[in-house]
Amino acid sequence: MRSIELFSGCGGLALGTARAGFNHELMVEWNADAFATLALNKANGVEHARDWPFIREDVRQVDWSSFSGQIDLAAGGPPCQPFSICGKHRGHDDARDMWPEAIRAVRELRPRAFLFENVRGLARPAFASYLAWIKAALMDPSAARRKDEGHEEHLARLMRRRTAPEYDILVLKVNAADFGAAQKRNRVVVAGVRVDLGVDLVPLKPTHSHERLVWDKWVTGDYWRRHGMRAPAISDADRALAARLRANGERPNTEPWRTVRDAIAGLGEPKGNNWHVFQPGARAYAGHTGSIMDEPAKALKAGDHGVPGGENMMVLDSGNVRYFSVREAARLQGLPDEWSFATSWTESMRQLGNAVPVQLSEAVGRWMANTLRSVTHIVRSRKAA
Repeated sequence: MRSIELFSGCGGLALGTARAGFNHELMVEWNADAFATLALNKANGVEHARDWPFIREDVRQVDWSSFSGQIDLAAGGPPCQPFSICGKHRGHDDARDMWPEAIRAVRELRPRAFLFENVRGLARPAFASYLAWIKAALMDPSAARRKDEGHEEHLARLMRRRTAPEYDILVLKVNAADFGAAQKRNRVVVAGVRVDLGVDLVPLKPTHSHERLVWDKWVTGDYWRRHGMRAPAISDADRALAARLRANGERPNTEPWRTVRDAIAGLGEPKGNNWHVFQPGARAYAGHTGSIMDEPAKALKAGDHGVPGGENMMVLDSGNVRYFSVREAARLQGLPDEWSFATSWTESMRQLGNAVPVQLSEAVGRWMANTLRSVTHIVRSRKAA
């Protein structure tokens, strides 16, 4: 299936959807450092990346019409800073807001489906009217916003229209840990499929759970045996949950959440090669603590407001803290060890802090691929009937 991707960053979304079966016809990224990372992995012949056709361009300057009607999936992660809890919360007043460009791409491409990812902050009450406009504009992208028409005026006009919607829309609140990423990364996925295809979008189901991790830790002990270690003291919350699971008597029907220890197994302490390099300066203080080893990590962060919760640090078994190396952070985002970065630790961590975890993008990619494949089944069934 053919896809177009906007705002490609360092490649997390593109890699996941490629693994899900989508062939990228074009990828667009404007940031020079992120573009250099894509180019480096293409030059190194990394699987999937070696075949990617990408350009460094401002999406506002791209004419998508040459691909109109030929694309199965339009995907991308519009810049999240306007809606991030850690940002300045300017929303649609922020010059970095690129949702209008995502909507224009859907209008010009008329893909069979689309997937856009953003921070959970987009679903906060403060941005309710803007999210309502995004949904309405994607449901009916042909009714473009007029010059000098604000999003609220456009929303009101869209709500008055009597025509049937062009796309069926779902807005999903997801946690990347529920889909195999070693990171508690809460995100919003805005997904759509063309109404004329005759299929309904059904929310995808999590594949991993905290309950199964607690089962493996405190009911069977499998987690500790797998890592060759003795179980530490149990928290009150885990003790209560483990008791409920034992009383239920059935192992949760999911895979366990992946932990920091799971993700970085085999790397050892930073030794200075393959981007596994020690970065000095980490320290913990009130409100600025790192990720513990035996839970999924906090969400990696990026941006001009820094990392106020210490999200880019880990707490070692000794109780000391240090920064994640770039390679460790890449593993938390699901990128393979062959994935290289073209710039400094600071810039590489910024790219990783903005990336979509590969496990999440592969999960939503497979969900959408299966939805689109079902169209063929429906059409064949109707013809047979």
